[in-house]
Amino acid sequence: MALPRAQARGWVKAAKLARRRRPAENTGGPQSPAPGSQRAALYVHWPYCEKRCSYCNFNKYIPRGVDEAALRRCLVTEAQTLLRLSGVRRVESVFFGGGTPSLASPQTVAAVLEAVAQAAHLPADSEVTLEANPTSASGSRLAAFGAAGVNRLSIGLQSLDDTELQLLGRTHSASDALQTLAEAQRLFPGRVSVDLMLGLPAQRVGPWLRRLQDLLHCCDDHVSLYQLSLERGTALFTQVQQGALPAPDPELAAEMYQEGRAVLREAGFRQYEVSNFARNGALSTHNWTYWQCGQYLGVGPGAHGRFIPQGAGGHTREARIQTLEPDNWMKEVMLFGHGTRRRIPLSELELLEEVLAMGLRTDVGITHQHWQQFEPQLTLWDLFGASKEGSSVFLGGAGCAGLSVAVPSVSAPRGLAAENPLFRAQRIATRGEPHVL
Repeated sequence: MALPRAQARGWVKAAKLARRRRPAENTGGPQSPAPGSQRAALYVHWPYCEKRCSYCNFNKYIPRGVDEAALRRCLVTEAQTLLRLSGVRRVESVFFGGGTPSLASPQTVAAVLEAVAQAAHLPADSEVTLEANPTSASGSRLAAFGAAGVNRLSIGLQSLDDTELQLLGRTHSASDALQTLAEAQRLFPGRVSVDLMLGLPAQRVGPWLRRLQDLLHCCDDHVSLYQLSLERGTALFTQVQQGALPAPDPELAAEMYQEGRAVLREAGFRQYEVSNFARNGALSTHNWTYWQCGQYLGVGPGAHGRFIPQGAGGHTREARIQTLEPDNWMKEVMLFGHGTRRRIPLSELELLEEVLAMGLRTDVGITHQHWQQFEPQLTLWDLFGASKEGSSVFLGGAGCAGLSVAVPSVSAPRGLAAENPLFRAQRIATRGEPHVL
């Protein structure tokens, strides 16, 4: 049932009072929307950037004049439509990603949050994250986003070395990054995440580790480490392919990753997912939903979602992909109320594969209780044809490289795929991959 407009605006006021709260530290993660429930996370894609970074192949565009008012109306319409079609009555978190959503106006962010609060219950302490780049995130602008309802920032620092930033095609300097970080922490204490990349061409372990240690003197309570992935069609891929730059050394990248993990753990960070580290309970509620295979709605050009369309009478979880190109997406939203280009019903096997692949990325792995939310009739032992030898189970094959773990009475194979020596920490989960092409 939709909330009155005044009540929706009241959500922003209530959210401000709850902003300084943070989740309590625990050995698991935030509670995630269960499959088939009426709860979900919501991702909103802003498709525009100032320029395309040399490594990026995300669905983003360099604008030649953007009708933001029209785009705003379409984001609002699609959010309302998907909430109705999904039957979702409670939104646990909202994530504005891109692209560079800090280029959007705070008015657009406020309009989307107001629409969500009108169409569903959006708790005052819901996590509302905005991705920001230093060059589009002045202190006054960040404050305006906070007034619009944002209570968490994810800042794309990527590096604190100016030469590396130029190589990556970033528009900010190391000094810009540190200034933005300081402003963000002042405005959103305890709720600022930073991204740092590793495995760049010609990058060395020692200097990278020193920059990570420098960052720990001024960062907040959440850090994401991502290995550069050379993607075909990007400027950096072409430079490496043509020999203008050396190919990244995977062994050095693996060493950076392992040494970086050790540095972060020593600084009090919990590695709760392959690429993500938090202390003081500052885990990302929104991304935890992805890793636990909870429901999430994807709004905006190219956004992805996973939900059961209960509001439309559906009973099967679907993977949904919105139309990629912004102008075409807007036309479809204006015609149909949403720009869903593909609907892919997920078979039971496909869903269980996702549960395993995502759950093993986390430090809690997959418990029997979590597994049985998706498949109450099939135990993990049945799935793998494993025999219980004492209190452990062995998961074999190239994907697991032989993972043998102890199994308490209520738990199953533990996770954190990073423990696998064959794993290389690639940018998989935080800045768009589960939800946008």
